[in-house]
Amino acid sequence: MMIFSLRPAAAVAAPLIAALIILFFGNRIKPNIRESITMIASAIMAAIVFSMVPGVLKGEIYVSELWQIVDGITLTLKTDSAGMVFACVASALWILTSIYSIGYMRGHHEKNQTGYFSAFAVCIASAIGISLASNLITFFIFYEMLTVATYPLVAHYRNDKAKFSGRKYLAYTLISGQIFFAAIVWVYVKYGTLDFKAGGFIEAGSMSSGLMCIMFFMMIVGGAVKAGVMPLHGWLPSAMVAPTPVSALLHAVAVVKAGAFCVLRVVCYVFGPESAAWCGGAVILSWFAAFTIIISSFIAMRQDNLKARLAFSTVGQLSYIVLGISLLSVYSITGALFHIVAHAFLKITLFMCAGAIFVITGLSEISTMKGLAKKMPITSVCFAISSLGLAGLPLMAGFISKFNILEGAMAVNKIFAIVVLIAAALLAISYLMPVVKVFFCKQEEPCEKDSPSAKYSKTSIAMVAPIVCTVIISLILGFVPDAGPHLYDMAQTAAESITGEGGIYLAE
Repeated sequence: MMIFSLRPAAAVAAPLIAALIILFFGNRIKPNIRESITMIASAIMAAIVFSMVPGVLKGEIYVSELWQIVDGITLTLKTDSAGMVFACVASALWILTSIYSIGYMRGHHEKNQTGYFSAFAVCIASAIGISLASNLITFFIFYEMLTVATYPLVAHYRNDKAKFSGRKYLAYTLISGQIFFAAIVWVYVKYGTLDFKAGGFIEAGSMSSGLMCIMFFMMIVGGAVKAGVMPLHGWLPSAMVAPTPVSALLHAVAVVKAGAFCVLRVVCYVFGPESAAWCGGAVILSWFAAFTIIISSFIAMRQDNLKARLAFSTVGQLSYIVLGISLLSVYSITGALFHIVAHAFLKITLFMCAGAIFVITGLSEISTMKGLAKKMPITSVCFAISSLGLAGLPLMAGFISKFNILEGAMAVNKIFAIVVLIAAALLAISYLMPVVKVFFCKQEEPCEKDSPSAKYSKTSIAMVAPIVCTVIISLILGFVPDAGPHLYDMAQTAAESITGEGGIYLAE
């Protein structure tokens, strides 16, 4: 049942209004007021998003028609099960990331905090717009808005390295965005619609397989760049020059998740399983994803910088989502959607731990963190738990998503995918658990470097509390995947609507 409502539009408007207020008043308002605006907006947005969950679970569709761009193309926001999974994750994590940001930015005495909080809010608004977009043009507008809003965050420090990383990020994302837009125009000219449809609206055989494959990858490239699929991942490790909360935003909340979600929309809501398989695009995409998972894991092992190791971990972990989507089964798509959830909570925990370590001790290299658990036991334990979850340990959220993807691979008899998934789990342990071993080794605690953050160690509750919360949520989702807003149920519902009940299993 379709219900015209202001709630989807209000969910996007709340962070945008907050961003404008913060930016307009700038340094004329006290930090406490600026941060209060952020917290109030995040709470309002989360309340709006989660208020729509019961209706979506019952099959209700909330629609906000904003304005008509041209004849037949309207800027429209609409809820569906897949979009609500992403929206729930983004809205929940904005609250926790905002609390963490307050602790980090104050603790590290960061400059440009007004610009930081306003740009962060725009990024979250863009993510919600992406999740609730009802058609390709609405999706593209918010997708590019996310690109532009992320740039000042990546270039936050305004030094040469930060500016270079920001320009590199823009080069990758804007060029891929233009290719994506060209494909959108092609689709509209050829098929006369841009509206997302579960199972896709492009029919197999409506053009030659070669041309359809070109169209497929012109659209996929827009998502693959943001998702960090190799060889299009180059911007992601460079972006680690940004403050740690920005890294958390990039890797867990908005940017890379938006890229993975773009792949989902293109494969499942534009082409559909049948056309994606018929043109050969899904098979090629699955091989790219498998390659990325393995190679990024080996690169991660070689990184001594903690954020760099986590960055290459993200490159691999996001390709789990891409692989699950490309396998085209109800199980793998369910797993891919739920991995958006699992990876978000697990990876944001790891990045927040890395940030807390840096603020408290001034350390960023793993080799210098021997015996860290003695000084920061809670942070170290949370890092260990999340590492095991990301590797796919049973009773953790990461196990639920990865097991579903594995089950989907077995359903379509993709032996290479099965081998990759098993190998990747072992590799994840190989590059994450050595970090944990360093933390808990029996040596003297690491020495604090000269850092403006040293005096903050006594008041780090604003950083520790979100870390503990994300770990607890990850554990709950591992034990009870449908706890709270029923994210697993919505992921499964979305997968069934895409493939048909029981799933469409396409081995070729």
